[in-house]
Amino acid sequence: MSDLPPRTTVKRWLVTTNHKDVGILYLGTALFMLVAGGVLALLFRAHLWEAGGTGLLENTEYNQAVSIHGLLMVFWFISPFGFGLANYVVPLQIGAKDLAFPRLNALSYWFYLFSGILVLLSFFQGTTWANGWYMYAPLNVPIYNPGYTLTTGGTATILALTLFVMSVTLGSVNFLTTIHRCRAEGMGTWNMPLFTWGTLLTVWMMLFAFAALLSALILMLTDRILLTQYYSSTQEGSSLLWGHLFWFFGHPEVYIVFFPALGIIFETFQTFCGRRLVGRKWVIIAMVLVAVQSFLVWMHHMFLTTINLEIKTLFMATTIGISLPFDLMVFSMIYTMVKGRVRFTTPFLFNLGAVVLFILGGITGVFLGAVVLDYEFRGTYWVVAHFHYVMVAGVTALIGGLYYWWPKITGKMYSERLGKLSFAVYFIGFNLLYFPMFLAWETPRRVFHYAEGMQLYHQLATVGAYVLALSVLLVFITLGKSLVSGPDAPDNPWRFSRTAEWATTSPPPLENWPNRPSYASGNLEFVDDRSSTATDGGAATHERANHAESLEAGHEDHASIWPFGIGIGMFVLFLGLSGMTPWVANFATARGAELAGSTAGSTNAAYPALSLVGVGILGYTLFEYGRERFHAPEMKIAERWPFEGVGTTKTGVWFFLASDVVVFGAVIGAYIFMRLHTGWGEVETVPPSSLIGLINTYVLLTSSFTVVLGLVMAERGNKRGLLASMGATLGLGFLFLAIKGYEWSVEFSHGIYWFSDLEYSMYFVTTGLHALHVILGLLIAGFMIYRVVTVDAYLTDDRPVEYFGLYWHFVDIVWVFLFPLFYLM
Repeated sequence: MSDLPPRTTVKRWLVTTNHKDVGILYLGTALFMLVAGGVLALLFRAHLWEAGGTGLLENTEYNQAVSIHGLLMVFWFISPFGFGLANYVVPLQIGAKDLAFPRLNALSYWFYLFSGILVLLSFFQGTTWANGWYMYAPLNVPIYNPGYTLTTGGTATILALTLFVMSVTLGSVNFLTTIHRCRAEGMGTWNMPLFTWGTLLTVWMMLFAFAALLSALILMLTDRILLTQYYSSTQEGSSLLWGHLFWFFGHPEVYIVFFPALGIIFETFQTFCGRRLVGRKWVIIAMVLVAVQSFLVWMHHMFLTTINLEIKTLFMATTIGISLPFDLMVFSMIYTMVKGRVRFTTPFLFNLGAVVLFILGGITGVFLGAVVLDYEFRGTYWVVAHFHYVMVAGVTALIGGLYYWWPKITGKMYSERLGKLSFAVYFIGFNLLYFPMFLAWETPRRVFHYAEGMQLYHQLATVGAYVLALSVLLVFITLGKSLVSGPDAPDNPWRFSRTAEWATTSPPPLENWPNRPSYASGNLEFVDDRSSTATDGGAATHERANHAESLEAGHEDHASIWPFGIGIGMFVLFLGLSGMTPWVANFATARGAELAGSTAGSTNAAYPALSLVGVGILGYTLFEYGRERFHAPEMKIAERWPFEGVGTTKTGVWFFLASDVVVFGAVIGAYIFMRLHTGWGEVETVPPSSLIGLINTYVLLTSSFTVVLGLVMAERGNKRGLLASMGATLGLGFLFLAIKGYEWSVEFSHGIYWFSDLEYSMYFVTTGLHALHVILGLLIAGFMIYRVVTVDAYLTDDRPVEYFGLYWHFVDIVWVFLFPLFYLM
């Protein structure tokens, strides 16, 4: 499919791969998730009107509402809302026609949407998730908490989060490749707009932080579905393992949420103060420092654990130290206001309010960074208040960003009076909701009743919650009225906006620009490569807009149905997996396993059937996705530092592998961590003989050699040689799996399974994860052989063979680490 249907049709939104359409889809879905999470918050705040609870919610229902509220807001609203704005704006700001991989961009959205549907569907699968958004072990596994977590709904929630992480990974790879390789000629990294800088640092953090979360979720899912013993083990360190993996993600997540908002704040401060940001280069350096340091502070969330005092002191220093770059940013914004001429428009008011809220959140966070004070405040409403002052400060700026780019997205202006009213109600409601929580700090968090002396503070907070909800409704009314009856927006309604998105029409045409944007002269120009002429930047003329429309009509590479199909396949597969725990439990008990807690239950044949249907849909849609001839918009002339000599697809592959390194590193690190905690010598190697592992090592390394031969044959245009080399790689891969299957069968014959004990769980899960990567590689190799046979693929363009080789070599390198760990040590 190549033709893009009109915007007024449903089909347009199912097949579109254009970054602006995908951005609108992200924004609409994120706002729906805001409403869903907000309704849950209003429910439990109404329940907390009285000290003993009003009885509106049962205890379990209260825990579900609080937990899903946190998950929806942190994962399914805030980050995707920023991603939606970035999808729409970043390619415009850097002068790109689209993201580097448009179909992957659409696939990322569909994974996000279907993950959200899955988490909402979990309410109808028994008890949904009810153990907090940070899912602490061992309460996150059914053995120790069957009443809450032994439900298909609880597992469906974790599967939904896993699908969401997959969406984030695809999006991160896409944005990194786009920003690093698709900038307009003359746009160096220092000259990128600050919102683009915020997005770039965000996706760099996402690439590694969400990979750590994915590894933690994989281990949790094996505990919940396959009944392994990572977090349910009675061995020392089991709960600490989850804490390290989760908070290694969890603290960078704060800045992942806030950095797009920070970029919006800087953009609006420059626009509505009428001058360049004071100390701009130092602000960028400060942002980079925060992004790096965000991975060095996670352990302050674990001060109440048994970590030794020296380590706690070190992390106290890094935690407090991360506030210093933010001090520089705040002073930069203050001086920009002092030296500029401020216009208090709706976008500026929201972003100024965000700065005020973030300062309060940052100051109160310093208390939690001190070990002694953290002992007192941890687990109280002080943390709840601090957390929301930081996170919702980001939301405040994002709403300001929506107001800021609304004229560009819709081509309509809104009522400034209504916009300012929505801000006033928002700011009052927010502080009325969260500031009393500082005063009620002695209230334990996540409880459905509290001491009577705290009732006034909680009642004020409940009133504030409903005022805040009213402000969100006012935002919707303001923007809805704008769509229906708002005046047409000019191309640049803000006068002092200087970034490139304001140099095209409102809304922009399909491919963004009538001619190629260039900063080669130092200013934005549009170069007509057909006539080698340039036009000055600034507001787009009607002649250029009309020319853009003619280009739009002739373009054929903005539509594909297969990302939507793959999303459906993943949704059906994960929905089926959510109900597999009783089947595995019955399998385990039939083999003599003594499972703690009530893990066995009634099986439902619908869930295995759904899993098989999902696999079938995935197989078909992925096959068609690979066969589809789709040519993404390309930029032949662009700034590509520091990847000038690396192709676009190859750059994306390297970014994906960097994320996968973290996934395997975390899983292998979990193995090392648990062995150290249990005593390295106390755990025997599971495989009965190192000889089998050594043979498999030779097999896999030989397959890497055949992949290299395949690349040589492709470069020479030798079809037979390419088929022979890829066939040999396929055969060696199957041989590796066969030997691994034999090795597992020997263990099974001795009554040893993945659920037997911790060391067996670690062996089967780690080698199984590697085997899944081998299977994925074999599927790709098989598809490539099919393409060579049917259409003589890769004989004139050997790059796909090289990209496959990168992945296959990575899989081999991982095995080189696994072999000594499991067979020799």
